[in-house]
Amino acid sequence: MATDDHHGFAYYFFLGCTCIAIILVVQLVVKKCTSFCTKTRHPPSPPALPIIGHLHLLSSTLPSSLRTLASRYGPLMLIRFGSAPIFVVSDASTAKEILKTHDVDFASKYTLAFGLSKFDIYDGYTFFNAEYGAYWRFMKKLCMTKLFAGTQLDRFIHIREQETLRLLKSLVEKSREGKPCDLGEELSVLSSNIICRMAIGKRCIENPNLPIEIRKLIGDIMKSAAKFSFNEVFGPLSRFDFLGKGKRLVSATCKYDQLMEQLMKKYEEQVELINGGDHEGEKDVMDILMETFKDTNAELKLTRRHIKKFFLEIFFAGVETIAAAMQAAITELIQNPTVFTKLREEIRLNVGSENRLVKESDVPDLPFLQAVVKETLRLSPIGSLRARQCNVDTKINGYDIEAGTRILINGYAIMRDSNTWDKPDEFMPERFLPAKSTDSADHRPALDFKGDQDFHYLPFGSGRRACVGCISRAGCHSLDDRNAGAML
Repeated sequence: MATDDHHGFAYYFFLGCTCIAIILVVQLVVKKCTSFCTKTRHPPSPPALPIIGHLHLLSSTLPSSLRTLASRYGPLMLIRFGSAPIFVVSDASTAKEILKTHDVDFASKYTLAFGLSKFDIYDGYTFFNAEYGAYWRFMKKLCMTKLFAGTQLDRFIHIREQETLRLLKSLVEKSREGKPCDLGEELSVLSSNIICRMAIGKRCIENPNLPIEIRKLIGDIMKSAAKFSFNEVFGPLSRFDFLGKGKRLVSATCKYDQLMEQLMKKYEEQVELINGGDHEGEKDVMDILMETFKDTNAELKLTRRHIKKFFLEIFFAGVETIAAAMQAAITELIQNPTVFTKLREEIRLNVGSENRLVKESDVPDLPFLQAVVKETLRLSPIGSLRARQCNVDTKINGYDIEAGTRILINGYAIMRDSNTWDKPDEFMPERFLPAKSTDSADHRPALDFKGDQDFHYLPFGSGRRACVGCISRAGCHSLDDRNAGAML
């Protein structure tokens, strides 16, 4: 009897597997026939597996693994993250087609970690990854004219100088006392303090520990999100929350939401003082957003969730990313002592040997410092992958791009392209200095942070959806100078 049951189970198991195989083959044939009949021409793609697509070919270092695949399948290829097809761009000429020639057609964005969206209590309220529409245009205008305008950032110079001086004093003190120092942690605290003071400075005056509290909450959210495996974000398991990771992510975000609600209520309590004529220079980012929130004549009505999500994205984009970029620059300088010596000599000659900080106003006279920053961002870009979404049917490189298609522009691959850069994986700041008596094609004096002329260098993206902070600064000041000064 047991033998018969065993054979029966094996029979039905084999029958089930056969049915699944037949269904997959039929789907593949239908897809091929449909593509042939409609004459849709898609870019090349590696062989994919059922259900998981190309996840088996990708690693946690996603930009690097996509670069490796592009070397075989071309600068525009189709990659499936589970069931989601994404077109990946890996060269400058194709990036130019999307970011400049067809910029309007690709002006929408999406969130790459779409498997986590169901655990985001602010899903649908994003600005940085919003679709190209009324809300995004309204917020971009607000950023460029008020929130991140050059004059607004100038009001915070003293904050950046104070926090930098505080860090240096702490490092000197620990050095004299022979105490160990976690430089990565120190840089994270520096960037967190600066951004919190610029964003919600009035509350930081009342509660000096507020930047620490916010940094802890943001860290908890990032740690909760980081615990998801690659397959849980991109694969079929993204539909489920077997281990409760999604629940913990929601819980961490709710704690942040409660704190921001308290802060917003305090700003609302002081709205009469703000409207009564507070000095313009005393307004922080929250002041401006709350004024817009209360403005009944505004072009678009902001909600409290819009504001909370906006600050969450600022903290995400401005704390650990900036700290990581500074740490990358310091690491490169330590590993390249000749470059380090040259940079110190430039500072000594142009700033002087007196005991003072290098100020942002000094940066225009420090071309090698600017070159070090540019080279750091080439090798370690803050955002390696730039997400875009096609709004209309179009063609790129002869391939059909349908409306709704998701695009990834691999800045990591573009800025390490051996066809463009000499010794692309080496740290060579000199490549960004103006060419003198040399025929080297690798000197690119015209390259800047905007990425709107030469698409071989895209540390902050390009086009309508480039980094809004960089675009805002460009209207009043030299973008190179300001970014270099803020970073080092």
